[in-house]
Amino acid sequence: VSHDLRNPLNVLAGSIELAAETGDPDHLARAEQAIDRMNALVDDLLELARSDKVEPEVAVTALAAVVGRSWEMVPTDDATLTITSDHRIRADPMMLEQLVENVLRNAVIHGGESVSITVSDIDGGFAIEDDGPGIPTEDRDRVFDPGYSTDADGTGFGLSIVREITDAQGWELALTERPEGGARYEITGVGVVEE
Repeated sequence: VSHDLRNPLNVLAGSIELAAETGDPDHLARAEQAIDRMNALVDDLLELARSDKVEPEVAVTALAAVVGRSWEMVPTDDATLTITSDHRIRADPMMLEQLVENVLRNAVIHGGESVSITVSDIDGGFAIEDDGPGIPTEDRDRVFDPGYSTDADGTGFGLSIVREITDAQGWELALTERPEGGARYEITGVGVVEE
């Protein structure tokens, strides 16, 4: 819970600080988005706590829009994001946003301050990749274990949550490497809506 709420809290605090320093009300709009995100997370977590299993609420969702919202909730330093997706997919929008946010956050934390991240369409789903150092082959299964982290300040739950969300949606998750180096997450088995 703290892992998923910390990001929007950091965005909220930073946005309020910038608004106070600059007087620019645009920073307050970003703060409001962070509050909305936290409220939605709290609602979902309460629902999860009240039941043994939460079924995804599937809707047709524009992947690019979800990625854009997720990016706004991640402290990005000098990282850059490129979205080349035009997929509309069947997914639980809140779960999808949480999945993307966790992968993006992981890329920024482990890929370096100026990491470049790309989200693109692939056959039957989408890929999120970065140009950071990548993940050694021997660690690729372990990174999805709850509590496993190579970051001293990390909780080790971010990628575990990604695995749980893909499983809940009936998707497949594969962690590979870009040909040029860097991590590549492939999510397949996704219901892509044909135009």
